[in-house]
Amino acid sequence: MGTVTAAATDYMFLRQLVYGVTRNVLDPSRDYLFETRLTKLLRNQGMSRVEELVRRLRTSPNSSLENAVAEAMTINETSFFRDARPFDLLRAELLPKIIEARRFKRSLRFWSAASSTGQEAYSLAMMMLEHFPMLAGWSIQIEGTDICAEVVAHASAGRYQRIEINRGLPARFVVRYFDHQGEHWTVRPEVRKMCNFRQANLCGPRPPFNRASDQFDVIFLRNVMLYFSQETRRTLLASIHNVLAPDGVLFLGSSEQPADPSIWTPLLAGGTCYFKPK
Repeated sequence: MGTVTAAATDYMFLRQLVYGVTRNVLDPSRDYLFETRLTKLLRNQGMSRVEELVRRLRTSPNSSLENAVAEAMTINETSFFRDARPFDLLRAELLPKIIEARRFKRSLRFWSAASSTGQEAYSLAMMMLEHFPMLAGWSIQIEGTDICAEVVAHASAGRYQRIEINRGLPARFVVRYFDHQGEHWTVRPEVRKMCNFRQANLCGPRPPFNRASDQFDVIFLRNVMLYFSQETRRTLLASIHNVLAPDGVLFLGSSEQPADPSIWTPLLAGGTCYFKPK
Protein backbone atom coordinates (compact mmCIF):
# COMPACT_ATOMS: atom_id res chain seq x y z
CA MET A 1 0.00 0.00 0.00
CA GLY A 2 1.56 3.30 -1.17
CA THR A 3 2.12 6.23 1.09
CA VAL A 4 0.18 9.47 0.60
CA THR A 5 2.50 12.21 -0.63
CA ALA A 6 2.57 15.67 0.87
CA ALA A 7 1.24 17.08 -2.42
CA ALA A 8 -1.70 14.66 -2.41
CA THR A 9 -2.51 15.71 1.16
CA ASP A 10 -2.37 19.38 0.13
CA TYR A 11 -4.72 18.76 -2.80
CA MET A 12 -7.13 16.87 -0.54
CA PHE A 13 -7.14 19.86 1.83
CA LEU A 14 -7.91 22.23 -1.07
CA ARG A 15 -10.66 19.99 -2.45
CA GLN A 16 -12.32 19.94 0.97
CA LEU A 17 -11.94 23.72 1.23
CA VAL A 18 -13.62 24.26 -2.16
CA TYR A 19 -16.42 21.88 -1.23
CA GLY A 20 -16.97 23.69 2.08
CA VAL A 21 -17.41 27.04 0.32
CA THR A 22 -19.12 26.15 -2.97
CA ARG A 23 -20.32 22.53 -2.57
CA ASN A 24 -18.42 21.70 -5.75
CA VAL A 25 -17.05 18.16 -5.62
CA LEU A 26 -13.67 18.19 -7.38
CA ASP A 27 -12.37 14.82 -8.53
CA PRO A 28 -8.73 14.04 -7.64
CA SER A 29 -8.08 13.57 -11.37
CA ARG A 30 -8.48 17.34 -11.69
CA ASP A 31 -5.90 18.22 -9.02
CA TYR A 32 -3.60 19.60 -11.72
CA LEU A 33 -6.04 22.51 -12.14
CA PHE A 34 -5.02 23.92 -8.76
CA GLU A 35 -1.56 24.72 -10.14
CA THR A 36 -2.88 26.72 -13.10
CA ARG A 37 -5.92 28.41 -11.57
CA LEU A 38 -4.20 29.50 -8.37
CA THR A 39 -1.20 31.07 -10.11
CA LYS A 40 -2.56 34.63 -9.96
CA LEU A 41 -3.74 34.26 -6.36
CA LEU A 42 -0.34 32.89 -5.29
CA ARG A 43 1.42 35.80 -6.95
CA ASN A 44 -0.89 38.32 -5.27
CA GLN A 45 -0.14 36.69 -1.92
CA GLY A 46 3.62 36.81 -2.49
CA MET A 47 3.86 33.03 -2.90
CA SER A 48 5.17 30.77 -5.62
CA ARG A 49 3.91 27.30 -4.65
CA VAL A 50 0.59 25.75 -3.70
CA GLU A 51 2.16 24.14 -0.63
CA GLU A 52 2.91 27.61 0.80
CA LEU A 53 -0.74 28.55 0.44
CA VAL A 54 -1.92 25.36 2.12
CA ARG A 55 0.55 25.87 4.98
CA ARG A 56 -0.76 29.39 5.58
CA LEU A 57 -4.40 28.26 5.50
CA ARG A 58 -3.70 25.40 7.90
CA THR A 59 -1.87 27.58 10.42
CA SER A 60 -3.93 30.78 10.04
CA PRO A 61 -7.45 30.10 8.72
CA ASN A 62 -8.63 33.12 6.74
CA SER A 63 -12.15 33.16 5.31
CA SER A 64 -11.42 35.79 2.63
CA LEU A 65 -8.43 33.79 1.40
CA GLU A 66 -10.45 30.57 1.49
CA ASN A 67 -13.17 32.26 -0.57
CA ALA A 68 -10.55 33.49 -3.04
CA VAL A 69 -9.29 29.93 -3.52
CA ALA A 70 -12.84 28.66 -4.06
CA GLU A 71 -13.58 31.47 -6.54
CA ALA A 72 -10.41 30.72 -8.51
CA MET A 73 -11.53 27.10 -8.90
CA THR A 74 -14.98 28.07 -10.18
CA ILE A 75 -15.52 27.57 -13.90
CA ASN A 76 -16.61 30.81 -15.59
CA GLU A 77 -17.33 29.68 -19.14
CA THR A 78 -19.97 31.78 -20.86
CA SER A 79 -20.83 33.66 -24.04
CA PHE A 80 -23.60 35.81 -25.49
CA PHE A 81 -26.70 33.76 -26.39
CA ARG A 82 -24.86 30.59 -25.38
CA ASP A 83 -26.80 27.61 -26.79
CA ALA A 84 -29.35 29.77 -28.60
CA ARG A 85 -32.22 27.28 -28.27
CA PRO A 86 -33.48 28.38 -24.81
CA PHE A 87 -33.48 32.02 -25.99
CA ASP A 88 -35.32 31.12 -29.20
CA LEU A 89 -37.89 29.07 -27.29
CA LEU A 90 -38.41 31.86 -24.76
CA ARG A 91 -38.89 34.46 -27.46
CA ALA A 92 -41.19 32.45 -29.72
CA GLU A 93 -43.32 30.40 -27.32
CA LEU A 94 -42.83 30.80 -23.59
CA LEU A 95 -42.55 34.55 -22.99
CA PRO A 96 -45.68 35.53 -24.97
CA LYS A 97 -47.74 33.32 -22.60
CA ILE A 98 -46.06 34.72 -19.49
CA ILE A 99 -46.47 38.29 -20.78
CA GLU A 100 -50.18 37.70 -21.36
CA ALA A 101 -50.50 36.37 -17.79
CA ARG A 102 -48.68 39.47 -16.43
CA ARG A 103 -50.63 42.04 -18.46
CA PHE A 104 -52.12 43.65 -15.34
CA LYS A 105 -49.03 43.37 -13.18
CA ARG A 106 -46.84 44.72 -16.01
CA SER A 107 -43.60 43.34 -14.63
CA LEU A 108 -41.18 40.51 -15.44
CA ARG A 109 -38.27 39.17 -13.41
CA PHE A 110 -35.41 37.02 -14.67
CA TRP A 111 -32.56 35.42 -12.72
CA SER A 112 -29.28 34.45 -14.29
CA ALA A 113 -27.88 32.23 -11.53
CA ALA A 114 -24.11 31.80 -11.84
CA SER A 115 -24.06 34.76 -14.22
CA SER A 116 -20.26 34.77 -14.64
CA THR A 117 -19.16 37.83 -16.66
CA GLY A 118 -22.74 38.84 -17.49
CA GLN A 119 -23.28 37.73 -21.08
CA GLU A 120 -26.34 35.60 -20.25
CA ALA A 121 -28.10 38.43 -18.41
CA TYR A 122 -27.27 40.98 -21.10
CA SER A 123 -28.47 38.53 -23.77
CA LEU A 124 -31.85 38.40 -22.03
CA ALA A 125 -31.96 42.21 -21.87
CA MET A 126 -31.13 42.57 -25.56
CA MET A 127 -33.71 39.94 -26.47
CA MET A 128 -36.39 41.87 -24.57
CA LEU A 129 -35.46 45.20 -26.20
CA GLU A 130 -35.23 43.69 -29.66
CA HIS A 131 -38.31 41.47 -29.74
CA PHE A 132 -40.67 42.89 -27.12
CA PRO A 133 -40.66 46.70 -27.64
CA MET A 134 -44.33 46.76 -26.59
CA LEU A 135 -43.13 46.22 -22.98
CA ALA A 136 -41.38 49.62 -22.85
CA GLY A 137 -43.58 50.76 -19.96
CA TRP A 138 -43.14 47.55 -17.96
CA SER A 139 -40.79 46.86 -15.05
CA ILE A 140 -38.26 44.32 -16.35
CA GLN A 141 -35.59 43.20 -13.89
CA ILE A 142 -32.76 40.81 -14.67
CA GLU A 143 -30.78 39.68 -11.63
CA GLY A 144 -27.35 38.15 -12.09
CA THR A 145 -25.54 36.41 -9.23
CA ASP A 146 -22.18 34.69 -9.07
CA ILE A 147 -19.91 33.45 -6.30
CA CYS A 148 -16.84 35.12 -7.83
CA ALA A 149 -16.35 38.81 -7.04
CA GLU A 150 -14.02 39.33 -10.02
CA VAL A 151 -16.53 38.19 -12.64
CA VAL A 152 -19.35 40.13 -10.94
CA ALA A 153 -17.24 43.30 -11.30
CA HIS A 154 -16.66 42.43 -14.97
CA ALA A 155 -20.41 41.93 -15.51
CA SER A 156 -21.31 45.17 -13.74
CA ALA A 157 -18.87 47.12 -15.92
CA GLY A 158 -20.46 45.65 -19.06
CA ARG A 159 -17.18 46.09 -20.94
CA TYR A 160 -16.05 43.34 -23.29
CA GLN A 161 -13.09 42.56 -25.53
CA ARG A 162 -13.29 41.59 -29.19
CA ILE A 163 -12.99 37.85 -28.48
CA GLU A 164 -15.99 38.04 -26.11
CA ILE A 165 -18.06 40.08 -28.57
CA ASN A 166 -17.30 37.65 -31.40
CA ARG A 167 -18.81 34.71 -29.49
CA GLY A 168 -22.53 34.35 -30.19
CA LEU A 169 -23.48 37.99 -30.70
CA PRO A 170 -25.30 38.92 -33.94
CA ALA A 171 -23.59 41.80 -35.74
CA ARG A 172 -26.73 43.97 -35.62
CA PHE A 173 -26.80 43.60 -31.82
CA VAL A 174 -23.19 44.79 -31.57
CA VAL A 175 -24.08 47.93 -33.53
CA ARG A 176 -27.37 48.55 -31.73
CA TYR A 177 -26.57 47.77 -28.10
CA PHE A 178 -22.83 48.48 -27.63
CA ASP A 179 -20.56 51.51 -27.73
CA HIS A 180 -17.20 50.79 -29.36
CA GLN A 181 -14.06 52.27 -27.83
CA GLY A 182 -10.75 50.99 -29.16
CA GLU A 183 -10.51 47.29 -28.41
CA HIS A 184 -13.49 47.30 -26.05
CA TRP A 185 -17.25 47.29 -26.46
CA THR A 186 -19.43 48.62 -23.63
CA VAL A 187 -23.08 47.74 -23.10
CA ARG A 188 -25.30 50.76 -23.67
CA PRO A 189 -27.25 52.29 -20.74
CA GLU A 190 -30.66 51.04 -21.93
CA VAL A 191 -29.37 47.45 -21.71
CA ARG A 192 -27.36 47.88 -18.54
CA LYS A 193 -30.18 49.48 -16.54
CA MET A 194 -32.24 46.29 -16.89
CA CYS A 195 -29.51 44.18 -15.24
CA ASN A 196 -28.31 44.05 -11.66
CA PHE A 197 -25.29 41.97 -10.63
CA ARG A 198 -24.12 40.97 -7.18
CA GLN A 199 -21.94 38.38 -5.50
CA ALA A 200 -23.86 35.48 -3.97
CA ASN A 201 -23.27 31.84 -3.11
CA LEU A 202 -26.02 29.56 -4.44
CA CYS A 203 -25.08 26.95 -1.85
CA GLY A 204 -24.42 29.24 1.09
CA PRO A 205 -26.35 29.01 4.36
CA ARG A 206 -28.82 31.55 3.02
CA PRO A 207 -30.06 31.46 -0.61
CA PRO A 208 -29.49 34.63 -2.70
CA PHE A 209 -33.27 35.14 -2.88
CA ASN A 210 -35.56 33.86 -0.15
CA ARG A 211 -38.27 36.44 0.50
CA ALA A 212 -41.89 36.06 -0.53
CA SER A 213 -41.42 38.99 -2.92
CA ASP A 214 -38.43 37.32 -4.56
CA GLN A 215 -40.45 35.62 -7.27
CA PHE A 216 -39.07 35.09 -10.76
CA ASP A 217 -40.75 34.35 -14.07
CA VAL A 218 -37.68 32.82 -15.73
CA ILE A 219 -34.58 31.33 -14.10
CA PHE A 220 -31.42 30.26 -15.94
CA LEU A 221 -29.39 27.78 -13.85
CA ARG A 222 -27.30 26.33 -16.64
CA ASN A 223 -24.19 24.19 -16.29
CA VAL A 224 -23.98 25.00 -12.59
CA MET A 225 -24.60 21.63 -10.95
CA LEU A 226 -22.10 19.50 -12.89
CA TYR A 227 -19.85 19.06 -9.84
CA PHE A 228 -22.52 19.08 -7.14
CA SER A 229 -23.54 16.02 -5.15
CA GLN A 230 -27.09 14.74 -5.51
CA GLU A 231 -27.98 16.11 -2.09
CA THR A 232 -26.60 19.58 -2.92
CA ARG A 233 -28.58 19.59 -6.17
CA ARG A 234 -31.75 18.65 -4.31
CA THR A 235 -31.28 21.45 -1.77
CA LEU A 236 -30.43 24.06 -4.41
CA LEU A 237 -33.36 23.16 -6.66
CA ALA A 238 -35.76 23.22 -3.71
CA SER A 239 -34.71 26.83 -3.00
CA ILE A 240 -35.05 27.64 -6.72
CA HIS A 241 -38.54 26.11 -6.68
CA ASN A 242 -39.49 28.45 -3.82
CA VAL A 243 -38.78 31.60 -5.83
CA LEU A 244 -40.05 30.53 -9.27
CA ALA A 245 -43.57 31.66 -10.16
CA PRO A 246 -46.11 28.80 -10.43
CA ASP A 247 -46.24 29.39 -14.21
CA GLY A 248 -42.52 30.25 -14.43
CA VAL A 249 -39.80 28.52 -16.42
CA LEU A 250 -36.47 26.99 -15.34
CA PHE A 251 -33.64 26.27 -17.77
CA LEU A 252 -30.83 23.91 -16.77
CA GLY A 253 -27.79 22.88 -18.78
CA SER A 254 -28.42 20.44 -21.62
CA SER A 255 -26.99 17.52 -19.63
CA GLU A 256 -28.59 18.42 -16.28
CA GLN A 257 -31.74 17.11 -14.62
CA PRO A 258 -33.48 18.11 -11.37
CA ALA A 259 -32.47 15.92 -8.43
CA ASP A 260 -36.07 15.77 -7.20
CA PRO A 261 -38.45 15.08 -10.13
CA SER A 262 -41.44 15.12 -7.76
CA ILE A 263 -41.52 18.94 -7.82
CA TRP A 264 -40.58 19.57 -11.49
CA THR A 265 -42.28 18.83 -14.81
CA PRO A 266 -39.84 18.46 -17.73
CA LEU A 267 -41.06 19.73 -21.10
CA LEU A 268 -39.37 19.36 -24.47
CA ALA A 269 -39.82 22.02 -27.16
CA GLY A 270 -37.70 23.76 -29.76
CA GLY A 271 -34.95 21.17 -29.43
CA THR A 272 -34.37 21.95 -25.77
CA CYS A 273 -35.73 20.94 -22.39
CA TYR A 274 -37.17 23.27 -19.77
CA PHE A 275 -38.86 22.71 -16.42
CA LYS A 276 -41.98 24.01 -14.74
CA PRO A 277 -42.77 23.71 -11.04
CA LYS A 278 -45.39 21.15 -10.05
